[in-house]
Amino acid sequence: MFFNKKPSKIAESLKKSVLDYYHLSTSSQAANRFNVNADESSSTVKYSISLPFANKTKQADLQAFLLTKFEKLSAEQLVFTQNIPITAAKVAPIPNVKNVIAVSSGKGGVGKSATAVNLAFALKEQGARVGILDADIYGPSVPIMLGNPEAHPESEDQKIMQPIESQGLVANSIGYLVSSESAAIWRGPMATKAIKQLTYETQWPLLDYLIVDLPPGTGDIHLTLSQSVPISAAVIVTTPQTIATADAKKGIAMFEKLDIPVLGIVENMSYFECKCGEKTYPFSQGGSQALAEQFDTEVLGELPLSNYIRERADEGRCLLKMEGAEDIKSIYLDIAEKVSRELGLYGKLHQVVHKVGKPELGIPVVNR
Repeated sequence: MFFNKKPSKIAESLKKSVLDYYHLSTSSQAANRFNVNADESSSTVKYSISLPFANKTKQADLQAFLLTKFEKLSAEQLVFTQNIPITAAKVAPIPNVKNVIAVSSGKGGVGKSATAVNLAFALKEQGARVGILDADIYGPSVPIMLGNPEAHPESEDQKIMQPIESQGLVANSIGYLVSSESAAIWRGPMATKAIKQLTYETQWPLLDYLIVDLPPGTGDIHLTLSQSVPISAAVIVTTPQTIATADAKKGIAMFEKLDIPVLGIVENMSYFECKCGEKTYPFSQGGSQALAEQFDTEVLGELPLSNYIRERADEGRCLLKMEGAEDIKSIYLDIAEKVSRELGLYGKLHQVVHKVGKPELGIPVVNR
């Protein structure tokens, strides 16, 4: 009876099973962001399953689930693709950039920049096209963490910069343009102007996500970015100790006032695990969970206090490509999948209207 079904009907059943896997109703708005199409161009029908988020490392689990539901289908017939949508923001999208995710912290020293860089790498590992904008004018650390602090962006017309490519990411930072000593003494208006230039005078390639590493606090740069850059959502980084979560509250409150959704909290330096396997909690325990409950959000992941993270950041090497610390890699990949899935399923979609023959927005292709 299975083979008597038309491929289009099988595709419909596959879509329903995909929605069941993600605990989504067929009548939900998120359901419209999934597509399953049958390709009958060859002797064996293939089914293209398009997901609205990046989760390459977990697609094998979805495939196994579907094969148990559809025993007559083979793994070769299931083709997974990603079509990450553009989410709405207060201002028009940056050319070629679908989503802008701000990574923020209430105070310095909590590992925000390392989290931003590793989130960018993890999203790339999940199959997304990713760039990173270092908005920390006073303490740009992204160039060091990408292993190219001496790089400088090129510009053919002396107006538009080409982003720096490193280990599969594209990036721009004030650290690529001026010395750290010059950046550290800039006043607020100069800093905010520099952020706008880095954002809009960089020729970004087509990106699913642009990760923005914000400076700590809730100052001028945050307001400038929030009001003039299409930030889709924010991720908060904190340690579990009270003094850190107290400042993180201010960051969450700021994004709420600016009507920017907070996807969740990354708890850094959550615990220390010795070689014997025993965990200790030098910075207290449960602070991020209490903060998440207060603001009706979630803890995206709890990262350990680890030499591995620090060493890879200092060396400018992607820890996801290095041997060892598989548990840490898994946490970052899980955080990336949660961020992408939350935004892809529930983010308010940007309404794109095309003129005849020419799109209104500076985006070559909206969903590709």
